[in-house]
Amino acid sequence: MKATEANADGLIGPTHSYAGLSPGNLASSLNRGEASNPRAAVLQGLQKMKALADLGLPQFVLPPQERPYIPFLRSLGFTGSDAAVLETAWKQAPSFAAAACSASAMWAANAATVTPSADSADGRVHFTPANLTTNLHRSLEHRQTKRSLQALFPDPDRFAVHDALPSVAHLADEGAANHVRLCADHGESGVNLMVWGREAFEAWDGAFPARQTREASEAIMRRHEAGRPVLARQGRAAIAGGTFHNDVVCVGALDTLFFHDLAFEDTAGTKAAIRAAATGFEPVFVEVSSDDLPLADAISSYLFNSMLIRVPGEDRMTLVCPTETRDNPRSHAVAQGLAASNGPIGAVRYVDVRQSMRNGGGPACLRLRVVLTEAELAATHPAMRMTDDLFARLTVWGERWYRDRLTASDLSDPALLTETREALDELTTILDLGGVFYPFQKG
Repeated sequence: MKATEANADGLIGPTHSYAGLSPGNLASSLNRGEASNPRAAVLQGLQKMKALADLGLPQFVLPPQERPYIPFLRSLGFTGSDAAVLETAWKQAPSFAAAACSASAMWAANAATVTPSADSADGRVHFTPANLTTNLHRSLEHRQTKRSLQALFPDPDRFAVHDALPSVAHLADEGAANHVRLCADHGESGVNLMVWGREAFEAWDGAFPARQTREASEAIMRRHEAGRPVLARQGRAAIAGGTFHNDVVCVGALDTLFFHDLAFEDTAGTKAAIRAAATGFEPVFVEVSSDDLPLADAISSYLFNSMLIRVPGEDRMTLVCPTETRDNPRSHAVAQGLAASNGPIGAVRYVDVRQSMRNGGGPACLRLRVVLTEAELAATHPAMRMTDDLFARLTVWGERWYRDRLTASDLSDPALLTETREALDELTTILDLGGVFYPFQKG
């Protein structure tokens, strides 16, 4: 059946800041405390979405979540008006207040794991929002993520949007950032590669957390009744070097897996398992050695956190990289070498997502990939699909509501709380999300 790979990008929220909340994310830690530019961030994200839509790929927008998230702070015993809750929380429990203000839902690669209808037993597209239990600020996301996915994919006959897995460390799930689907063509059944960092009852002694458990990956594959799963362990050396998600060192599309040689604990075994599971196609492995690209350069340049896409009408694939890949001589040489070869990757494009990159999120972090048939694509919510008109409206919206400078001290400003709610109220109308989409709209 004919199908295409769509992208649903997280719209960067007004509280985009550099709070350094993610241990193991080197960029997040390095830039902690620096002033951010939320206006530049949202415009960069929109321009990236528009560029993909202009190439002929279906592109959707996932709305930012309500931040500051006052219900979380109220659950911790803070009382009074919403402004008073925010102010008191910053004085008495600043770490919890910072978590309640994080705009991290922008990284939609962590929103959910997706199984297309070609791979599921019931012929529906399945979504499991990630519980993101490893980090407090991200663990607050999954309920609103489910509402966003239900808004974008509203037809229960074609789409199944599940609850997140139980929010316990044993089932820690980080979403599609640890999932790669390989296939001959998007509409044909494929191999679902699930990469995990630790086992549920394993004693973990690493300096940085291994965020995905094997048991979470297994549970999602069972829940989705996904065909041909392959589970592979993430490289311990990669985690120790700052690879908090597998998509920092690995990306795949169609029949091609592009990865760093430290991505997997057992590279030969992973490749053999993928070959054994593949039916109707021969997987193509494009491996980059540590000699050509040391792990530190792979992480700082985010070469592998690029989007690997097939542009309509082109035979070879395109790698959409952050400008940081171009600015790093080693990663730039690898990228240009790919394009100059006779391999599956025939072109490299660069996009500016510097505001996201300073928090450790490249082009691939910002999007959730969803394979859709023509009928499924027609069943999506049209107001959330990127068009020239939507791009123009969201650009005006972002320029109006977003600040051009934000520091940690600004997050406690009651005026920011009012600004973000007014912005999200207007966005609810732009994306036709109904009168009550965010928790604050119920009050």
